[in-house]
Amino acid sequence: MRRPTKLKILIPIVTVMFFSAYAWHKHVQKEATITGNLGDRAMDETSGIAASGVNEDIYYVHNDSGDTSRFFAIKPNGKLISTIFFNGDKKDQLGVADCEDIAVGPGPDSGKSYVYVGDIGDNSSDRKYITVYRVAEQTAWAEETGAHTATAVPIHFKYPDGPKDAETLMVDPIEKLIYIVTKRRDSVKVYTSPLIYKTDDTLILTKRATLFFSGYKPFKWITAGDISKDGTQVLLKNYEKVYYWQRKPNEHVWQTLQRKPELLPYTMEKQGEGIGFTPNGKGYYCVSEGVFTPVYYYSIKNQ
Repeated sequence: MRRPTKLKILIPIVTVMFFSAYAWHKHVQKEATITGNLGDRAMDETSGIAASGVNEDIYYVHNDSGDTSRFFAIKPNGKLISTIFFNGDKKDQLGVADCEDIAVGPGPDSGKSYVYVGDIGDNSSDRKYITVYRVAEQTAWAEETGAHTATAVPIHFKYPDGPKDAETLMVDPIEKLIYIVTKRRDSVKVYTSPLIYKTDDTLILTKRATLFFSGYKPFKWITAGDISKDGTQVLLKNYEKVYYWQRKPNEHVWQTLQRKPELLPYTMEKQGEGIGFTPNGKGYYCVSEGVFTPVYYYSIKNQ
């Protein structure tokens, strides 16, 4: 085909694609509500968000590499309520290496709710082990009293097929499993381990599935995820999209993730690495790295 003819065909197609993409972006923006901005400079590399299981309108966020062993309790408007410090790994100068996600769910005591902090980042894929810290929630964390100290129970994990970078930690409240989804490669892998474990144990994760998401690197890399409080809904996100599944009865989450997902609204952030359901499962929040970054809320229309 001659060049002038090609141009006559391509220019209208590109124009239509541009305006379609612009229209979709504006549509998604309308579905996003900015509830506030992260309200303290200490929250400068936010990499995860999870709803409290005991305190109403409290969410937990944390920084990734370079911060100490701590996480923050905030309001949906981003206001910092308190900072929770926990015992980390004595072998690490800061107590943690690279905390990349946070989750809330059940644990060894059926009457308690627990926070799980995933020190699972491994950009070079060379860590000897990764660690998840479990901390029992306290109602006092919702009081504006500044700092709290909490005792964490660590569990160390190794992958059955070699070290990997991961930024997604989820807790399945139905089957009582920890889920880790890897990040960087063309296809990502899903691993699990039981929620109940002994302090400082080192366990081998169980590989459950391999998932492929279309797109270009690094935008397609999976950076966050969450399972709803009742275990019936699942979210994964990358830097461009939010993927959503409704879990079928008697279905493992790793089976759910192998079905075709629904795309939910998402406004691209500076470096969006955090997503978490609301306690009632009718919406989700997204947060990004950066000082005073916006807190985005989205409703799930079918809930």
